[in-house]
Amino acid sequence: MSKHELWRITIDTNPEDCNLSCTMCEEHSPYSDFIPNLYKTTGVKRRRMPFEWIERIFQEAKELGVKEIIPSTMGEPLLYKGFERIFELSQKTGIKINLTTNGTFPKKSVAEWAMLIAPNTTDIKISWNGATKETAQKVMLKIDFEQCIENVKTFLKVRDYVYKESGWFCRVTFQLTFMQNNMHELADIIKLAAKLGVDRVKGHHLWAHFDEIQPLSFRQSAASIRQWNQYVEAAWKARDTYLKPNGEPVLLENIIPLKEGEDKEVPSDYSCPFLNKELWVSATGKLSPCCAPDNLRQSLGDFGNFGTQTLLDTIESQTYQNLVNNYKNRTLCQSCNMRKPAD
Repeated sequence: MSKHELWRITIDTNPEDCNLSCTMCEEHSPYSDFIPNLYKTTGVKRRRMPFEWIERIFQEAKELGVKEIIPSTMGEPLLYKGFERIFELSQKTGIKINLTTNGTFPKKSVAEWAMLIAPNTTDIKISWNGATKETAQKVMLKIDFEQCIENVKTFLKVRDYVYKESGWFCRVTFQLTFMQNNMHELADIIKLAAKLGVDRVKGHHLWAHFDEIQPLSFRQSAASIRQWNQYVEAAWKARDTYLKPNGEPVLLENIIPLKEGEDKEVPSDYSCPFLNKELWVSATGKLSPCCAPDNLRQSLGDFGNFGTQTLLDTIESQTYQNLVNNYKNRTLCQSCNMRKPAD
């Protein structure tokens, strides 16, 4: 494997730390019993990645030619104690941050966070699940939707200032979860993004971790697939109709029609966007090839632990290479929400 094929690492810095309770979240959903049973199942009360590991990950990633590091997509990464030091590592190694956040910007003002984030980040993905307060707050429990809109406005002002002063552009993205109880507002989310000046709207179909949310998947039936495809058509019309203040359209990503039969499995010619390109390191060091739910991902094999091996050890292992060569034969991969049509 070429050292340049691996371009991004995701590290689960602090998965238990979150100030919201999103209904679809594997750990923080009100339907989840993961955190109450954490000690019983793992032997630890709270998982937080040691900063020494983060330093080592940045160094190994630099040696492998990695371009981006994502600090946690589980929990709220800005709640990690000493998160500011991650930006220092970014500056030291030249590896940019790709940040996913719930948009609440805890512990500092939005402007203070923006002055740290914008110069060091390729893309800030803000979780966004509605165009109205009613819908957003039903999905992302405890969120103040109107305050989050103000937060986005403030962040964009600082981002534009940083771009003007330094020439570095941090893209701002609305990150969606496609569900039947919020995507009726998809076109209006794009309209809102354009009005605010948000650069991109992207998302993925629901991983239904709990029986209670299983009916919200668009991969339920032929009828739900048709409904999703209607929303997609309206979304692209909205993109062409509503432009950002600079006259450019909002970029749309992963907002594509589902094919007939995708309620059973994804088309065989759809490819994995992660293998040989990205790796995940959990707060306890577990190494993984993708972002599938942990209980399902275990079926793909044991890829080792960062406490006892390197990132290079993982991608060169027989277990990993067997998955690269045979993933389309794996049951989990055959129904994976993240596989994509070839570009």
